[in-house]
Amino acid sequence: MDKQRAEEIINAPNMINVKYHGFPVYIQQVNQEKATVFPLDEMHHQQEVDLNGLYEEGP
Repeated sequence: MDKQRAEEIINAPNMINVKYHGFPVYIQQVNQEKATVFPLDEMHHQQEVDLNGLYEEGP
């Protein structure tokens, strides 16, 4: 995923489904080539991940 799209998802009024290597995540913040995310089933488990591992899933 590119940085611009990740920022659009963060600012979107509706929840957009995003996965990181197959796991659903919530994007909290984007910095250069990294994103701070939380797995949806472990909201307390913040992680910094590469943007290229994130992808948008379906409509």
